[in-house]
Amino acid sequence: MTRIDFHTNVGDSLLYACRLARKAYLAGQPLVVLAEPARLRAFDERLWTFSPLDFVPHCMADNPLAERTPVVLAADLERAPHHQILLNLGATVPAQFARFERLLEVVGNADAELVAGRERYRFYRDRGYALNNYKQGA
Repeated sequence: MTRIDFHTNVGDSLLYACRLARKAYLAGQPLVVLAEPARLRAFDERLWTFSPLDFVPHCMADNPLAERTPVVLAADLERAPHHQILLNLGATVPAQFARFERLLEVVGNADAELVAGRERYRFYRDRGYALNNYKQGA
């Protein structure tokens, strides 16, 4: 069964997601990041700029190098080249999340993110998944 970790009260969800991507990369764990296309582009830009001393190798799922790239950005999971960790930055439950060993859900402080995050939380809970919660800040 997929392990599901909720990271809440993170403030800037894209910056926090960059840190999670860096952590997975440094640990040698392939990561797929899922989001709507506009949010995916914003996340791509943040990966290039969030830390002047860190580089997180990444590419889009349709890139020929995706299978060999540790962090893959995808608007859908059909082309996901690996299934270890899924980082969901989308508003909805990923249709194929159960293919992954682990799912990371990042919930920022914006009202829309909170509402969508609560809905996803209920979805997983109601289906019997054990949920791990990591609330940031105070």
